[in-house]
Amino acid sequence: MTILIRQSILEILGEVWPTILICSVIAITMRITYIFKNKKEFIFYKELLSFTFLIYVLCLFYVVTFQDVGWSSSNFIPFKEMFRYNIGSRLFIKNVLGNIIMFIPYGFFVSYYLDLKKPKLVLILILLLSITIETTQLIIGRVFDIDDIILNTLGGLVGFGFYHSIDTINAHLPKILKKPIIYNIIITVVAALFIMYMLNMIKVGL
Repeated sequence: MTILIRQSILEILGEVWPTILICSVIAITMRITYIFKNKKEFIFYKELLSFTFLIYVLCLFYVVTFQDVGWSSSNFIPFKEMFRYNIGSRLFIKNVLGNIIMFIPYGFFVSYYLDLKKPKLVLILILLLSITIETTQLIIGRVFDIDDIILNTLGGLVGFGFYHSIDTINAHLPKILKKPIIYNIIITVVAALFIMYMLNMIKVGL
């Protein structure tokens, strides 16, 4: 499963990196210019989270619009597709776990930016995006799968649960640990570990 996930990530990054590079330069230069021009406070962890969200959206766009699904057909019957895969098989990992994992970041980021405490609004936003994606895929000649909507929704709610857990822990922390500098240190360490992991993944993939 780990190998398949690594291969999928490398495939996505291999296809979408030019778009990420161009959009990153545009977003970063405009954001830095805006901050300095308007004398706004620069909070590293917030800027990095926004940048991560941008990369996520670009990767999501590639996955739902360009990846080949010619082997499949539209499905309007709930649970029909997801239960026909053998657990642990390549198709199960890609089409069941993949659709769950794909929406975990969305559930987290929506909850973070809108500071949502209850899952109701998160659920509505997740459903709206997932239905839009599936409908768009149908219009552009790909497939519509009701199971994808179910799995996306589950993934989004997992993301909300992850955010809610962090928010709950944060609420019980002493004030000194809630300062931006502490968050900056934590997010820097996490980012460094992630970059090291990605570089190692690329090295192994090559």
